[in-house]
Amino acid sequence: MTEFELFAVELAHEAARVSLPYFRGDYAQSDKGGPGAFDPVTQADQEAEAALRRLIAARYPDHGVIGEEYGEDRPDAEHVWILDPIDGTRAFIAGLPVWTNLIALSTEGRPSVGVIGQPYLDEIFVGGPSGARLLRGDAETTLSVRSCPRLNDALIATTDPDLFTGAELGAWTQVRAAARLARLGCDGYAYAMLAAGRIDLVAESGLKLWDWSALVPVIEAAGGAVSNWRGETPDGTGQILAVGDIGIREQALVTLRRAAL
Repeated sequence: MTEFELFAVELAHEAARVSLPYFRGDYAQSDKGGPGAFDPVTQADQEAEAALRRLIAARYPDHGVIGEEYGEDRPDAEHVWILDPIDGTRAFIAGLPVWTNLIALSTEGRPSVGVIGQPYLDEIFVGGPSGARLLRGDAETTLSVRSCPRLNDALIATTDPDLFTGAELGAWTQVRAAARLARLGCDGYAYAMLAAGRIDLVAESGLKLWDWSALVPVIEAAGGAVSNWRGETPDGTGQILAVGDIGIREQALVTLRRAAL
């Protein structure tokens, strides 16, 4: 692995070290959502991001950092680390092992290295210039998406259809009706399974920069593709479409483009 890929793995281990002891245990939590919206943050989220920021500052003091919990520091730097210390905080609170530590390095504005870590399962999915791999204990496995050129044969996923707007929900419902099987509630772990060749398509909306940056290098290095709902490079719309086989992207976009922002 490259220097930055190795450091991303080091960060993943640190995120696991801090967050895992709180899982299914006792910890402080609060709600940062507005009226009528529940947006939880836990002690594990905050402590994990703080630990990652300390490591980055010590190793690469000229690098920037953008994190969900503590905002931006040098966001215009050539190299910027993008952190979601616990993606899937609701799953974390519920004791479900589909939450992940998401860590990305953006180089000149484009995600170049990504890590999706699931500490409870001892899994680190890494993607970057040297390829895509799953690290589990001392074992290392190459990641590769699977062939699935027809949407009718696809296994697809999204976290929660209730997060879609009216137009988005209509588009998702049509894509789901065309697919063979849909799974819900997997948060960032769904993208790891896409890179591992278990899921064929993930469509979501309302994502922030830290929600999607890490998955891009992992999926692309595994042979897949990530775009917005217009089929373009992911951007600030928050609409993400990830596919393992490029053949099904246009089939899904026929519907999703109608609700694209």
